[in-house]
Amino acid sequence: MPAYYGIELKLHPQVYEPAEDTFLLAENLAVREGDRALDVGTGTGLIALLMARKARFVLGVDINPLAVELAGENARINGIKNVEFRVSDLFERVDGKFDVITFNAPYLPGEPEEPIDLALVGGEGGREVLDRFIREVPGHLKPGGTVQIVQSSITGVEETLRRLEEVGLMGKIAARVHVFFEDILLINATMQGGDV
Repeated sequence: MPAYYGIELKLHPQVYEPAEDTFLLAENLAVREGDRALDVGTGTGLIALLMARKARFVLGVDINPLAVELAGENARINGIKNVEFRVSDLFERVDGKFDVITFNAPYLPGEPEEPIDLALVGGEGGREVLDRFIREVPGHLKPGGTVQIVQSSITGVEETLRRLEEVGLMGKIAARVHVFFEDILLINATMQGGDV
């Protein structure tokens, strides 16, 4: 069983396996001691489980029921108890506000055909899922909270920063890694008026 950052993970062919984009987020998590954290599109649960080391409570959600089942199993394997996983289309089944919200956005244009595609395909233009996330995220963020979005340079980073600003979030590029023909970027955003 592979281990990432000291977390043992069971994998599943229909659940997105941690890759460069996951690692970029894992190595730059903004979670602090005692935070309430939310991982949207949790996949194997790796990010949620890493945040659980510091956070008081972590909720991991995914639209793919196979991912939710797998993430729950990975929490049990690692004996991590302060985390919960549930099936949710973005914030559909999420209540309350969080100090940190992470989202590794799907970005390929097209329509998902099987469960694994939900992690990769972001709608007809590749941005639909991300744009919906940006519209809805302010309602779930505590004052002074941080949103962390991983996205590809293919899907328009300036567009993401502009849309974040439209909903009252100040975003900046916090980290990037070059993979094949694209840059994968981590954008950290906070409510305007809070510390960036």
